[in-house]
Amino acid sequence: MRPSAALSSCLAVWLGLAPSAAAQDGAPPAPAPEAGSPSAPPPAPELAFHPIFNGLNLAGWTVVNGAPSTWTVKDGQLVCSGKPTGVLRSDRMYENFVLELDWQHATAGGNSGLFVWSDPLPARGVPYTRAFEVQVMDGTETPDYTSDGDIFSIWGAHFVPDRPHPNGWERCLPGEKRCKPSPDWNHYRVTCRDGAIKLEVNGAEVSGGHDAVPRKGYLCLESEGSEVHFRDLRLAELPPADLPLPAAEVAAAERGMRSLYDGVSLLGWHAGEAHGAIDGHWEPRDWTLWTDGTGGTLASEWVGRDFELQLDWRWLGMPAEPRVPAHLRLDWPPDDGAFTDPSGWNRARFELRAHKLTLEVNGRTVLQDIDCPIGAGAGTLVLQASGVPTEFANIFVRNL
Repeated sequence: MRPSAALSSCLAVWLGLAPSAAAQDGAPPAPAPEAGSPSAPPPAPELAFHPIFNGLNLAGWTVVNGAPSTWTVKDGQLVCSGKPTGVLRSDRMYENFVLELDWQHATAGGNSGLFVWSDPLPARGVPYTRAFEVQVMDGTETPDYTSDGDIFSIWGAHFVPDRPHPNGWERCLPGEKRCKPSPDWNHYRVTCRDGAIKLEVNGAEVSGGHDAVPRKGYLCLESEGSEVHFRDLRLAELPPADLPLPAAEVAAAERGMRSLYDGVSLLGWHAGEAHGAIDGHWEPRDWTLWTDGTGGTLASEWVGRDFELQLDWRWLGMPAEPRVPAHLRLDWPPDDGAFTDPSGWNRARFELRAHKLTLEVNGRTVLQDIDCPIGAGAGTLVLQASGVPTEFANIFVRNL
């Protein structure tokens, strides 16, 4: 007489064995694996996380384009005022890693972001870097973007979203709504490995992308108009690619550039040699420095001998002469009007080494290794009023 399935199960439990589904159905149990046959894969190794924010100060991080009041530390949390718009950047680059953090918006409708594989400085004419943004936003739901953990490429970075966007954007909309509204805390786990990005929100994966370029770079936290708090930032590095990455797949290297404009004041600036009035003519307007075009010049208090300097600008009207509206205190201005764009954002880069000046405008060399007699204070940057309203931004300098 064949024993019942129930009796077989009872015997298996009594003997300390786990009854198989086949045994429960009365079928003979599956044969045991032969010696030397593959067994179940071993558990994944424990990730070696380490904190990347110490809860005390900004050690390991650099305020790229902001004021001392923009990023502060309170009660073990990293607090962003949201003013001006800009980024806080890690001092180190990362390639493959798992990053975890908690975030909280102080008020409903707040906006911020986490950038991965980022360049160190903002792209031309914007306060943001080339990177991939993991959205940190509250209370916005549209068919094109959400507050639930979008991932998207910004300012020259490129990737393929895991799910095609309805409008063809390089943006992955989350497959599930898991973010909690302000003032609740949310937990992100971001895995970046071999050009793929995956986001887990409060314990479940919701969005991602692959074939990212670049796929090695900096981390950034974004300031974008509202107060946001971060805490418990920790990171586990994963093995890098087997072969060194091509240069095109690595973000630009940080070169020690620092901002001359804090986004909230004219600290470090004064009326220039034309003795124009500042009030009413020069104003900080978030990430841009605005002039009405009639207030003479504005000069930096910074002075350098050998240095590299860059700045962006755009005219808000048609200037009489579309020349770079800035100069170093030299004996002559460069003839650069043919290289500027009167209708969009421009970028100028000055480099002075041993009295040799090189100037690039919008990526094209205007002057190269020109002899430049230097007098006292020759390295001071002077912004010029061009007769029309003008915005300046991304004013960075480093001494060589």
